[in-house]
Amino acid sequence: MLASAATGIVASIEHDKGDVDRIFGHAGLAPEMAGLPTLQLSLASYCQLFEVSARLTHNDNFGLWFGHQFNPRDLGLWGYAAISAPTLGDALSTLVGLFPLHQQSSSMRLGLSDEGLIKLDYRVEAPEIVERRQDAELSLGMFLNLIREALGPSWSPEEVHFEHPRPEGRREHERAFGAPVFFSQATNALLLRPEQLARPMPGRDPRLQAAMRLCLERLSDRDDLRTSVADQVRVTLRAKLPDGLPSLEMVAAELRVPASSIQRELDSEGLSYRTLIDTTRRELALSYIRQRQLPFSEIAFLLGYSELSAFSRAVQRWTGASPREVRKRLAGGRDAS
Repeated sequence: MLASAATGIVASIEHDKGDVDRIFGHAGLAPEMAGLPTLQLSLASYCQLFEVSARLTHNDNFGLWFGHQFNPRDLGLWGYAAISAPTLGDALSTLVGLFPLHQQSSSMRLGLSDEGLIKLDYRVEAPEIVERRQDAELSLGMFLNLIREALGPSWSPEEVHFEHPRPEGRREHERAFGAPVFFSQATNALLLRPEQLARPMPGRDPRLQAAMRLCLERLSDRDDLRTSVADQVRVTLRAKLPDGLPSLEMVAAELRVPASSIQRELDSEGLSYRTLIDTTRRELALSYIRQRQLPFSEIAFLLGYSELSAFSRAVQRWTGASPREVRKRLAGGRDAS
């Protein structure tokens, strides 16, 4: 992804009295890389940068407030291409259309919700990036500010959705977005009314938009890597586990691929569907157990277990310890694996 999305993070860390060098070191990045408009960063390193910032500044809502103050122009080429569109609808379509050139291993869509609202949703698709709450919250904050370019600084969405479980300071989310916020959803999304898409963008400039689009395309002239079937299955599992353990047939229907084809691909990689379920559950379990505000019963539900005892047995099998012991170990900064 482009480093422009990290513009201003050094000042935010310093504002929260964090150690800039230590935080960037944990993410394997250098402070001077943040904000460079044409530099490409690893998405995993970017997400880790914000997760570590939240942890070491002791500001659990670091990403939320970073996104809340983010100027869309600081997104660089991608941001300028959107804000120079003629209408808000065009701006959001541009944002979605050019998104793969700004950030890979992720998805962004514009569509209709079941209630007839416009839904702008976003999700990191890389299954190896388990901890990505801060990225989700800062990203929706960035999109909110772009929409406010057209609808005014006091505009609020109809609803806000996040795929991660409710955090401890969740009241701040409703204050930041001025709207009802729902957690443990299938994706991260802002919902707005359809008639708002016709609102003109104050910075509309067709020539600037065309120039930014061309620059972004030239900067990103690389072939996208094919997402493996195993990764697609893990992404789908993560979204569906709160509704109960999905069968292979249910996952196949979601991916619009025959179950036999998925099984054949997994066999060729030396994997099984059961192994992917177990891996996905384990990674999410350790991430959720770290979040002390989440009761174990809720974690069990989020992972698709019908009973708390089944979840406890799984944690014991993975780590050799009970969920309570793992939480205590993680709080002490030691690895539970």
